[in-house]
Amino acid sequence: MFKNLQLVASESSNLLTSKQQRLLGANCLQQCFAIAILVIISLLTSDGGSPIEHNVSTTWEGFIWGIADPVISLDRFAGIVALGLFSAKFTRGNWLNITFVIAAICGQLINLSPVILPAPAIAIAICTIALGVMLVAPIPIHWLAIALLSATAGIFQGYSDATSIIGAETLTMIIFVISVAFTQTVIIMSARKIGVNFGINEINQILPKIIRFAGLVFCAIGIVFLGYSII
Repeated sequence: MFKNLQLVASESSNLLTSKQQRLLGANCLQQCFAIAILVIISLLTSDGGSPIEHNVSTTWEGFIWGIADPVISLDRFAGIVALGLFSAKFTRGNWLNITFVIAAICGQLINLSPVILPAPAIAIAICTIALGVMLVAPIPIHWLAIALLSATAGIFQGYSDATSIIGAETLTMIIFVISVAFTQTVIIMSARKIGVNFGINEINQILPKIIRFAGLVFCAIGIVFLGYSII
């Protein structure tokens, strides 16, 4: 009887594990689909390497463009997704994502101050390339270097985002900054969850081939936008 109870418990455990895996797979597919839609939107709204030009003047525009800005520029969007996927390699990778979002807020504030950062488009493209390379090549990298790259990418992305709110009212600026931070957080955390789900059965925290292929795509996007920025 004891053996029968063990067998029933084992079968129940296997059934539960199978259901959990199916749920994880379904959630991962939903997140991948959502990211794919955002990629299409980003492709459609990026014209000649630049997002749609816009100036924010009202609080409503600040909210709408704040939500949209991290998506409508393909190089910025690619950088956010790449960092989210890469953070899945680490147990406490959320700190990398938090660092990015906080740095992006600081970058927006820098743009609204007299300080001028040189060549933000080039810096964003280089950061995107670097993140793509790290996804492709599973080599050990010191956490401090990764945190520095995350902060650099965030500062320059935030600096570029804030260009559209120069001269706007204070409330409009605040709403815009909060909206941008919200969208960046949703994208980067979703990308991290996708990376965790894909790499859940991997050895030594090495992401699967599909993530490495995504890294190659991010490298290509960064190179293209770097060319646009230099030319």
